[in-house]
Amino acid sequence: MRIVTARRVSQVFFFVVFVWFCAVATLGEQPWQLRGWPVNWLLELDPLVGLTTLLSTRTLYAGLLWGLATLALTVLLGRVFCGWICPFGAMHHFLGYLGRRSRRLPAQVEMNRFRPAQAIKYYILVFFLAAGVLLPREWISSGSLQIGLLDPLPLAHRSVNLILLPLADRLGLGPAPLPRFYEGAGLIGAVFLGALFLNLWIPRFYCRFICPLGALLGVLSRWALWRVGRTEASCTGCRLCERSCEGACAPTETIRIGECVMCLNCLDECRHDAIAYRTRPSAAGEALLPDLARRGFVVSAVSGLLAAPVLRLGGTSGPNWNAGLIRPPGALAEEDFLARCIKCGQCMRVCPTNVIHPAGLEGGIEGLWTPKLNFRVGTSGCQHTCIACGHLCPTAAIRPISLDERVGRSAFAGRGPLRIGAAFVDRGRCLPWAMDKPCIVCQENCPVSPKAIFTREVFNAVRTIVPLTVKGTDRGRLLLASDALDAGRFGTGDYHALLSAGLRLRIAANTRDALELERPLTPPESPAPGSAVVIQVRLQQPYVDPKLCIGCGVCEHECPVLGRRAIRVTAENESRHPRHRMVL
Repeated sequence: MRIVTARRVSQVFFFVVFVWFCAVATLGEQPWQLRGWPVNWLLELDPLVGLTTLLSTRTLYAGLLWGLATLALTVLLGRVFCGWICPFGAMHHFLGYLGRRSRRLPAQVEMNRFRPAQAIKYYILVFFLAAGVLLPREWISSGSLQIGLLDPLPLAHRSVNLILLPLADRLGLGPAPLPRFYEGAGLIGAVFLGALFLNLWIPRFYCRFICPLGALLGVLSRWALWRVGRTEASCTGCRLCERSCEGACAPTETIRIGECVMCLNCLDECRHDAIAYRTRPSAAGEALLPDLARRGFVVSAVSGLLAAPVLRLGGTSGPNWNAGLIRPPGALAEEDFLARCIKCGQCMRVCPTNVIHPAGLEGGIEGLWTPKLNFRVGTSGCQHTCIACGHLCPTAAIRPISLDERVGRSAFAGRGPLRIGAAFVDRGRCLPWAMDKPCIVCQENCPVSPKAIFTREVFNAVRTIVPLTVKGTDRGRLLLASDALDAGRFGTGDYHALLSAGLRLRIAANTRDALELERPLTPPESPAPGSAVVIQVRLQQPYVDPKLCIGCGVCEHECPVLGRRAIRVTAENESRHPRHRMVL
């Protein structure tokens, strides 16, 4: 088997595994849904996630130890992860091939020549590593883990989880039983498609110029035991080896070891055995480290170190926190959360009710694409017996919690259920409060027991065009002197007739000039002709008990006021931070 065929088989295999893991990160009972599959395995193979998490928290989540295998593989064989395993790299490789396949040899060589701008990815790496460093508290900062914005594995997971699979779901081809929606998906899709289509201009554009993981592995590959290089055989200068060079590492000349992604196309293209993969250095010389300007390195490092303290001067993770930014159950306190979240979208994909969404700028630039709860979208609120998101988070930014802790029972009974926020009634929009319309949808749907939403009964007079007076009675019918009523309007069971004697009776039906009461009137109860009658509506006005409300958002999701909901959940009273509590 040709070496490039083996590489293609490897790329296809790991790409299929990647897509499969994204697809099965969906709760359900079918074989293609979550069944103990190691859906985070490729993310855990990413050593940059483990390294930046270690810098930002001084701890290492156990699963991220898989990154050591990638580091060992790189030191042994070079950047084989980039050329043989990385699913995002495989996408770029394929599109780059399509972009150059019809071009002549000189044009292909020109597309694959080395460019000094390929050093940009190393500056990006330095910036993100410096931003993740855990600084002293007096700097108003802990580490800020922003590597997920550009790291290829979180970026690929986020794009597939929130763009490609939802499109497949809408066509009935995806694993989710219902179509899923994600707020801000347009920007995520634009970044993803932009990164892919740049390959039609320069093959592996993202890998060469932007990828911080490639930069890390490029630095480590200087110690690689096996590497590509020129042999002592005479080279004719045909430059066929540079026609399909994926890393633009210039194998004909002084090879740039850090740029070689081990595609091994040069071995397959060379007709004179002038290129080999071996333990000996290249006969034409090697450039082991990237050519970085000292000034650029210093600027990147200092900018990264200052990024988190400067961004947090706005207080968005402190006293100026946004109560509208509601995190999933089990999320760490905001600064600790931002020190762990890699924005991969795994929690969003596994959420059975589709209420976890990528955040915009609600929590500042640091919080971009981190998970938040949006109770207007999806099939319900955050189910108070669901703990899926924390058990799928690869970095424990959302810590894995037990069902006992979520609902507050057994060993957690003294602490009560886990709260993610509290609901507030907007009396200016609530139907019983603002418009005299009967509604108890929020109270009926409150899932906790005892219910956190309770009602108080009131009777309000209904506004009529003209005052209503009695013309006479006919058994259970009250005849009116005017015909100003809307026929059938008051027969719902919520309306009552208040007679002059203070007697209140429920209205069973009505015509334009008569009210049919729930029972016949006795002679002492019959109102005198000309006496006033008032139609009242029985309202159950909702209130929220903050000691019982867990912020699940079911009430907000079910509220019939479909624009700005009349009952809304905010992050106040959440369990994850003591300063956000409203009750002792």
